[in-house]
Amino acid sequence: MTASQREALALFVDDIEVLNALADSNRQRIIILLGSHLRTGMTVTEITGQMNLSQPAVSHHLKILKQVKIVGSKKNGLQNIYSLTLDNTLLKLEKLVASIRASLQDIEE
Repeated sequence: MTASQREALALFVDDIEVLNALADSNRQRIIILLGSHLRTGMTVTEITGQMNLSQPAVSHHLKILKQVKIVGSKKNGLQNIYSLTLDNTLLKLEKLVASIRASLQDIEE
């Protein structure tokens, strides 16, 4: 195994929680919904109204997305407003993709 392949494998291991969070279709839908409300964010009630899921299920998915820092929240009175916080996650995924490309170049050479 080359150094670039080892690096790609290490990045996969480091990013496994993010990749698992992104693998669920309901969480993907939540990300898309929040992406369409970048300026205002959304409450759990608003997200639930757009999806065919219960409020506890939406809250569970939001918790997972918050744990991997794809989603953040802020208080507005009694409600939490959820929004995307993808910058760090995108950088991690871009680094993973670049590492995979480098390891593929090693194979071609």
